Amino acid sequence: MAKPEFEFTPTDSVDFAPCHPHIEGLSEAILARDSDNDSVTRILKFEPGTDTSPNGVLTHDFWEEVFIFEGSFVDQRLGRTFKAGDWATRPPGMEHGPWVSENGAKMFEVRYYTDPTPAERSN
Repeated sequence: MAKPEFEFTPTDSVDFAPCHPHIEGLSEAILARDSDNDSVTRILKFEPGTDTSPNGVLTHDFWEEVFIFEGSFVDQRLGRTFKAGDWATRPPGMEHGPWVSENGAKMFEVRYYTDPTPAERSN
């Protein structure tokens, strides 16, 4: 099954819920989810003062594409500030974070798993 079909829908119609693992001030609004493989489209929200350092540096087994559309945060590992208009594409295993957002931020994010290549499927 793929993600469900939606025509244009106001994002404020989707409630924000705490992320897992829980970090104070970090929440997500799930816009769409593929229940078969857990691919997700979401808005990630950092309240002012959010610090994700308790989660440490992240890696995961899925692709992640993000676009910051509001606010900014500082990547503690890289010592760089990322702001509205910045984007990233992260393959599985890429290290990223942790972050601190002094004034808050919102990101549009798509997480997905890729099917094996034809050569991998034939093995």
